[in-house]
Amino acid sequence: MAGPTTAQRGSGQQADTPARAPHAGPGRGGPARRRALVLGAAGAALCAGGLAWALWGSSWLRLERVGVSGTDVLSRTEVEAAAAAPVGSPLVSVDTGALERRLRQKLPRIDTVVVTRSWPHGIDIEVIERKPVLLLEKGAKFTEVDAQGVRFATVDRAPGGVPLLELAPERSASLRRFGSDRLLRGAVEVAGDLPAAVARDTRVVRVTSYDSISLELTRDREVFWGSGEQGAVKAKVLTALMKAAPEAGHFDVSAPTAPAVSES
Repeated sequence: MAGPTTAQRGSGQQADTPARAPHAGPGRGGPARRRALVLGAAGAALCAGGLAWALWGSSWLRLERVGVSGTDVLSRTEVEAAAAAPVGSPLVSVDTGALERRLRQKLPRIDTVVVTRSWPHGIDIEVIERKPVLLLEKGAKFTEVDAQGVRFATVDRAPGGVPLLELAPERSASLRRFGSDRLLRGAVEVAGDLPAAVARDTRVVRVTSYDSISLELTRDREVFWGSGEQGAVKAKVLTALMKAAPEAGHFDVSAPTAPAVSES
């Protein structure tokens, strides 16, 4: 029997070969995709440019208002002048950190300060002032000392309810060892440990050495506190002594486990 002819063999081979999918060349669908990419990039660039213009170039988002809060002794005018915020500048360009540093440098009465942007036109300055716990008298003026021992302001009139600090250290080994600054901090620690009722009646905190701190109270009363150590314990003992002997004039809590009371 005769085999298949050449034409038949060729026809069968073509039938058995699977059809191939047409190859998508680099140009197929390319222009549309490129146009979409170009349009997307152009739109992003326009948005970025518009945002940059709105933030830096336009008159819409510029600094027009400076708000101040938290002041007690300081006035709003003093804070605004010290901050020197660049009114009229783009709000985004205002260096809030620089404003905070400038305020702390120019106004030592400021303990902490936070400067924030208040969109679209404002800067808010929130201040916490230092509070005096002791006063150093020098001539006719008074230097205020806060709870960290920082001498932060000099005033003409003593604020009410703040005791005077008398630093009269003896020329002793204690002074050479600790120095006047450490003695000042010791007095501040004592002032912070006083019971509220005693603090209100304290007129003078007197320091002659590290372990010799005394208090001068109203009604000619005196408290010998000793060093600044064990302040919380001494405060409790002093409160108990004053309740037990309200007419006493002298209280000694320098050794809180063996306190003493006397008439004068």
